[in-house]
Amino acid sequence: MNVSLFQGVVLLLFNNGDDLSYSFIKQATNLGISSQSPLMSAEDKEIERTLQSLSCGKVRVLTKSSKGKEIHPTDHFSVNQDFTSPLYRLKINQIQLKETQQEQTETHEAVKRDRQFEVQATIVRIMKARKKMRHAELVAQVIEQTKNRGTLDVADIKKNIDKLIEKDYMEREEGSRDVYNYVA
Repeated sequence: MNVSLFQGVVLLLFNNGDDLSYSFIKQATNLGISSQSPLMSAEDKEIERTLQSLSCGKVRVLTKSSKGKEIHPTDHFSVNQDFTSPLYRLKINQIQLKETQQEQTETHEAVKRDRQFEVQATIVRIMKARKKMRHAELVAQVIEQTKNRGTLDVADIKKNIDKLIEKDYMEREEGSRDVYNYVA
């Protein structure tokens, strides 16, 4: 069987016993021992994911006492005596964690920050080649060059142009608000 480290540790516990409780597995593996808040810690989630993958997934090498896919602290686990597989090698996949709303927000913010640098680099590359350009043409060129990475908001492009003007990479032409000159 091809298993993760945590799955292997849990499976090895069954060499010494047939019916193991959730709390015993948690204690024996040290996967769920945490001095954090009484709410579910990352270690608790890890032991739950591991036990779910072994007892609730496609390949069920363990059986659990309660019904359903949820793992409860009162559950008991045992080796599934009826388990067979026609495969010579068997891979038991780990169950993926769902991303929380806060993690999704942080990820989107990080992508947005990285995207700003890409947009600014594109603007500088275009202005360096052209030296002088109207606002509408510049925005169209930026959208054209970055379209394979997703759609851009025109307001974000304008903000990045203003940031580059502040950083003295480019400037507005005197007497005109929509023509930019490359400086750097």
